[in-house]
Parts: sequence; structure tokens; C-alpha cells
Amino acid sequence: MTTSSSERGVSLGMPQLPAPGYPDDVRARLEADAREVVARYPDSRSALLPLLHLVQAEEGHVTRTGMQFCADVLGLTTAEVTAVATFYTMYRRKPSGDYQVGVCTNTLCAVMGGDAIFEELQEHLGVGNGETTGDGKVTLEHIECNAACDYAPVVMVNWEFFDNQTPDSAKRLVDDLRAGRDVAPTRGARLCTFKETARILAGFPDERPGAVEEGGSAGPASLVGLRLAKGETPPARVVHPRDGGPHDEQQDRTAHHPSPAEHLSSHDAPQDSSASDPAHPAGPVAEEGE
Repeated sequence: MTTSSSERGVSLGMPQLPAPGYPDDVRARLEADAREVVARYPDSRSALLPLLHLVQAEEGHVTRTGMQFCADVLGLTTAEVTAVATFYTMYRRKPSGDYQVGVCTNTLCAVMGGDAIFEELQEHLGVGNGETTGDGKVTLEHIECNAACDYAPVVMVNWEFFDNQTPDSAKRLVDDLRAGRDVAPTRGARLCTFKETARILAGFPDERPGAVEEGGSAGPASLVGLRLAKGETPPARVVHPRDGGPHDEQQDRTAHHPSPAEHLSSHDAPQDSSASDPAHPAGPVAEEGE
């Protein structure tokens, strides 16, 4: 006995119509920008990533119209453009807010509080992962590592860092964004909207007065290892030997005691072990073979 496609839950509807084009004035403006982008590359198809940012800056996400535009400009198929646009999470596939609030939930941020921040923001904003508030201001999402583990937990807004966050500070942050108050990231330039950010990522200059000078860099915690590698400071001795002894006294005389500005990780603090805390032994308590 066979079953029909409708009984199997398969839709055989009409194929999707071609994407509508941009209005003539919008297309002319985008084509001028696209020519400037493509001219930077020896192979035109290498310009696809910035062109996807360009069309994202136009509508706030990468639409079928935007992907068709990229395909037309670069002589690619829409399938080739779609494959790239769907691979990278920085390209949005549906309308989103003025501010993309991303909570890092990768390993270190998660255990340091990122999971709690994300859960509380979902409840506070009344949205789920990848959803946008009713006022169109904030899109919330959990994201993978932002390469800022020494400032965990980290929240990013339109790719700018907000370090060492807590559930309360994150809720104040999104409230300020929705209220239109000025918000300054921990490191980097002042915030702009997601569309404005996308245009900058397409390779066009940030024309806001003073914004380039505000551009951030790695913070002190991120640079400790680099300074040590250059020999600019003595090796940091954070965890001291537990057994004491004359050799330790000599080493302590040259130990480097980091200032608060160096922001060494709290994970570098001495931890109890089965040897130093007999009441809480670790590992097997029976001898091997018993």
C-alpha cells in the first residue's frame, strides 16, 4: 500500500519565485558601493563576504534580494551565495534588532556566569534565542567564544566588548539600549546600530567624529603573556609551593606581585588539594588491586 505525498506530510507546492529586485535608486547606490568593494580584490568573488555585509547594512539582514544582488554583481549563482551566507553566523537571515546582544556561553564564560546571564536576559526581555524584542531594539542570542576568556563572562553588543558581566549588569545594559541611553563598551568604539556596524564591516570608513580613535585593543589581562614573552616583567609567581623550604624563600625575593591593573585570572589562586585538605581527598582511596 502506498501513501500520498500529503499523507506523508510532504508539500509539493509551487517553487519559490525569484527574489524581487531593489528599487532602482537603491540598486544604483549599492552598485556604486559594490564597485568600490570589488576593486579591492584581484579575484572578484573574493569580495563576497564584504558584499554580504553591504546588503545586510541596507536591510538589517541578508535577504533573498540581497543575495541575488551579490550573485549578479560577482557573476555567481544564488546557490553559491546562499552557501556562504548560511555558513557564517554574522549574517542574519531574518529581521533583527538595532542591537545584537550576544552572550558567550562557551566553556569558560558559561561556568563563570554566562549561562545564568543568558537565562535571566531571556526572562527579562521576554524573548528566546535569536528573537527580537517587540520594540525592535534588541536581538538576543547565545554565541560561541569571543576570544576574551580572561574577562569572562563576556557580552557583546554589535561586536563590541562588555567584559566581566553579571546578570544585573547585563539587564541594566539591555534596559539602557532600549531606552536610547548612551552605552560605552568596556573596550572599543562607542556603539552604533547593527546596520551601521555592517557597513563598517563591509570596509567603509566609520565617519563618526572620534570613533576611530576610540577603537579598542586587547586589555591588560590579555597582554600579560605578551609582556612576559618580551621580557618586560619578571615571571609572575602566582601559586606558591605548599611545602615551604629555603629555596622558596629565595624565589619569593624575586617574585613578581601583580598589580590589580594586570587583572590576572581568579583561576590562578591556590586551590585546595587532597594533600592540603585531608577532609576532602580526591581520587581513589583504596590501593590498586584491592
